Amino acid sequence: MDIQVLGPGCKNCSNLEKATAEALEQLGMAQEITKITDYGQIAAYGVMKTPALRIDGEIKVSGRVPSVEEITKIISEATR
Repeated sequence: MDIQVLGPGCKNCSNLEKATAEALEQLGMAQEITKITDYGQIAAYGVMKTPALRIDGEIKVSGRVPSVEEITKIISEATR
């Protein structure tokens, strides 16, 4: 599973990374989270609002920091 947090490194970007890491821990998954901070690359993915969560090439959340519970659900659905 390829998990990426897209954003320039702002507080919300850090919060999304932390919430994603917590969700992975709750699911018992040891997974690396890649941070994408390059604006050109972020725009190439079609993201207009950061932070964004991209899983296996698909944008799952953009422009907000979802709860750990929501991220857990998103990751669980992506693993099916």
